[in-house]
Amino acid sequence: MPAAPQELALRRSLTLGSLIVMGIIFVQPTAPMPPFGAIYVVGKGHVVTTVLIAMFAMLCTAIGYGRMARAYPAAGSAYTYVGAEVHPILGYLTGWSMLLDYVVNPLICTIWCGSAFHDLFPWFPSWVGVIFFAALFTALNLRGIQATARTNQLLTAAMSVVILWMIAACVRYVLGMPVLTAATFTRPFYDPATFSWGTISTGTSVAVLTYIGFDAISTLSEEVENPRRNILYATVATCLIIGVLSAVEVYVAQLVWPPNQPFPNNDTAYAHIARMAGGEALFQVLTWTLVVATIGSGSGAQLAGARLLYGMGRDNTIPKSIFGTLHPKTLIPARNVILIGIMCAIGGLLMSYQLGAELLNFGALIGFMGVNLSALLRYWLRAERKELTYLIPSALGVLVCFYLWISLSRPAQIAGWIWLALGIAYGAWKTAGFRKPMPRMEAPASD
Repeated sequence: MPAAPQELALRRSLTLGSLIVMGIIFVQPTAPMPPFGAIYVVGKGHVVTTVLIAMFAMLCTAIGYGRMARAYPAAGSAYTYVGAEVHPILGYLTGWSMLLDYVVNPLICTIWCGSAFHDLFPWFPSWVGVIFFAALFTALNLRGIQATARTNQLLTAAMSVVILWMIAACVRYVLGMPVLTAATFTRPFYDPATFSWGTISTGTSVAVLTYIGFDAISTLSEEVENPRRNILYATVATCLIIGVLSAVEVYVAQLVWPPNQPFPNNDTAYAHIARMAGGEALFQVLTWTLVVATIGSGSGAQLAGARLLYGMGRDNTIPKSIFGTLHPKTLIPARNVILIGIMCAIGGLLMSYQLGAELLNFGALIGFMGVNLSALLRYWLRAERKELTYLIPSALGVLVCFYLWISLSRPAQIAGWIWLALGIAYGAWKTAGFRKPMPRMEAPASD
């Protein structure tokens, strides 16, 4: 009698080292460069301090993600964790908030690429760049062109070379300054002329953008050796490595730029520092490197958002006839791709990069608070054995993320609360006043 065929399953082939490398690729080693100007403006120059405080908040959250991946090794999403551990309604609102991230992420990539395009070709109006990149992201996704893992690895290696060049150029520039004092080297951490806890809090709430993407590690649980251990270690290590590297990148940049001199373009401030430190060659290379990297991030984020809308449409959470269909030839949710592309074009013309970054973090911080709260409930309040190592990171993660969330600027808070209100109204309508099961807010794993 022939043996029954074995069920296909993902192979556990990812080691801890390879998982950390993938985490760094997810976040990108140049992560603080695009939002540098936005952080600098709202933090009044304290970019290093805000990046390091944000790292502390993300390390607490990384521990929460790692621990929740043990309980839900195949799910790996804040929506799932909060819905199962806290309450289905709060899980739904967490998913609704993360949906905002999926839409705003390609939007801020569009805005940044448009600004960089204008810096490279000043004779083109900024709005031309916005329309061009929104169309480019949409065209790439409609044709099914996606970056391979090999491409991402090569791009990360190229970015690492540019980072080393930038650091070396900044160090050389600083050593050539006619006057160097102790204040020169401490000002990026603490400038008595502009320091206040309010500016630090608001700056940190924007600096969280530096770490967005580390949570994707938890989605690889089924392909990792010893996931109960390695997901946690890799998530924490990724945040720590990105945080330290980001602090170095922004520190040397702040040493170069005069503290009271405005940037020609806040969106591309880091590239202008590169020009000052390393000349036109470094400016061109760094800008083009970031443009290429942001094209990959923007188009990938747009497709992820389209897939989330498709998953919700397929489950009839939102109208299936509109959102739950695939193109018959490319098998891509083409309508959703086009919809997000239109939103990127319109939003890119009406919204600043800074507001977009804060709006993205409005949704992300809700998700991070939910993950920390879920870990606190599961591994402390409901655990038979109470251990401080389970209490402290989760409790601090909830408190710090909440403080950063309420520290976002008023325009971001207003826009975010409008989005939440729409989610509550839609959920109430869809569930007949929350009496029926909550709508699903999760993208399909694979199709």
